[in-house]
Amino acid sequence: MKLPLPPGVEFHEDIRLLVYRPRGLLNRAAISKIIAVIGELEHSVREPFNRFLDTVAADAVDLDLEYIRGVSLYRRRLYGNRPPVKVAILATHTAMADYGQLHASLTEGSPISVRVFQDRKEAAEWLGVPVELLVPKRGADAKRSSHKKSNMTMKQ
Repeated sequence: MKLPLPPGVEFHEDIRLLVYRPRGLLNRAAISKIIAVIGELEHSVREPFNRFLDTVAADAVDLDLEYIRGVSLYRRRLYGNRPPVKVAILATHTAMADYGQLHASLTEGSPISVRVFQDRKEAAEWLGVPVELLVPKRGADAKRSSHKKSNMTMKQ
């Protein structure tokens, strides 16, 4: 099944893994877009798939706790009683890790198991996939990570 995917999104149907690498500003529009993609894939693929969110190339975040709370509860309710899936969040910045931890705590007890990682290899091991699939292709992400200026703070 080939759905058109937005930039920064890959779907490996053979191993049932969605990879999302937001770049630049991570805001409500970016989160809404990936939630829509996940929903479309859940509907069309019909088999559970794990997710990997690589936030390393995000330069700034414009989110707040209430929005993350709403997204987490929405995903929990929408996913319902489907088979378990794993969501690995690679977060090297404190604000992003905190948002990920909030998402993890709000989906706890549901089939959506969320963990936040600072190490790509550990995330790959938890997801049961080769770490090479989680490494960004050479190019813009590699260049940006060496000189990016971060504008990430957690909003209440």
